[in-house]
Amino acid sequence: MNIHEHQAKQILKKYGAVVPEGVFALNVGELIQKAKALKTEKYVLKAQIHAGGRGKAGGVKILNSIEELTVAAKELLGKTLVTHQTGPDGREVKRLYVEESSNIDKEFYLSCLVDRASSKIAFISSDQGGMDIEEVASSSPEKIITTKVDMSDEISESDCEKIINIFNLNEDAKKQAITLIKSIYKMFVNTDANMVEVNPLILTKEEKIVCLDAKVNFDSNALFRHPEIVELRDLNEEDPTEIEASKHDLAYIKLDGSIGCMVNGAGLAMATMDIIKLYGKEPANFLDVGGGASKEKVSAALKIILSDKNVKGILINIFGGIMRCDVLAQGVVDAAKEINISVPLVVRLAGTNFKEGKEILDNSGLKLISAENLDDAAKKIVEAIN
Repeated sequence: MNIHEHQAKQILKKYGAVVPEGVFALNVGELIQKAKALKTEKYVLKAQIHAGGRGKAGGVKILNSIEELTVAAKELLGKTLVTHQTGPDGREVKRLYVEESSNIDKEFYLSCLVDRASSKIAFISSDQGGMDIEEVASSSPEKIITTKVDMSDEISESDCEKIINIFNLNEDAKKQAITLIKSIYKMFVNTDANMVEVNPLILTKEEKIVCLDAKVNFDSNALFRHPEIVELRDLNEEDPTEIEASKHDLAYIKLDGSIGCMVNGAGLAMATMDIIKLYGKEPANFLDVGGGASKEKVSAALKIILSDKNVKGILINIFGGIMRCDVLAQGVVDAAKEINISVPLVVRLAGTNFKEGKEILDNSGLKLISAENLDDAAKKIVEAIN
């Protein structure tokens, strides 16, 4: 789960990080009223959307007065920003954030994330702050260091020094940076975060280490432990179909392809997507109905797939273990009674009760294509939509 910059900064501040003072609002009047309390010569206005690249898209402005801020805020609120992370449709700005300006001396990059390959927490640091880290990795990989840290109650002083070594700070700034690393580590572990990114992390001309921007992503599977974080969720920033899927406890991610996929098990779902690409088409979604899905859950999954207008065909690939093939088949039939399925439908069933499931589908009157295995299913759905 993602949150907005102003929310991320408040959490970081709670754990001891230094962030600029700022205010946010959902309308211009409230924003200007709050901004008057800030002690600053210049105001930094920032669009709040769940995407990077806001500055290049006109979503970050530096203003010299309340009057300038008012004009800029009116222009920005409701505007659609298109960045490299929003896709071509962009994202509408529905909330604004204003903070005090900072006297920047140097900019750095800092992030930490779960490194699944090593089962450690990886800190990534660079003296090239304010830029896309992907660009730095491509053009100047030597300017990025990765420090992998074992999970424990606290991060060691030596690991902190490794992380910030590339910043080349004086002793006072170095102490501040080490304190920040410890704060971020504690926040990362305590909140079950997947990623914390500060870009840029700055050294001000007053020699203060400050988090000028912040992005945080949380492990959705751990949110039951953090109701205070769940309250920060902004449904306006999420795809409506993914919101609907979460109501039915479905693992669903919308993609840009034309073949809808319904699969049980994440590994099998990934394999299904891969073989669709192998035969020249793109999957329209990742959808894992889970191991013990009910027919109601299966029905909801099929409706969600069909709500995507880009879907030209559907591939259902089920290997029955805990998930019984007859339950899935009945869910498909129930959904078909409510929705007119006008696209080709290929079904591959194997495992528990697959004969009973095939019989339900054969007797349903639905126009579907049976497949013997995954390779056969992929060939048939690609042929059908062609």
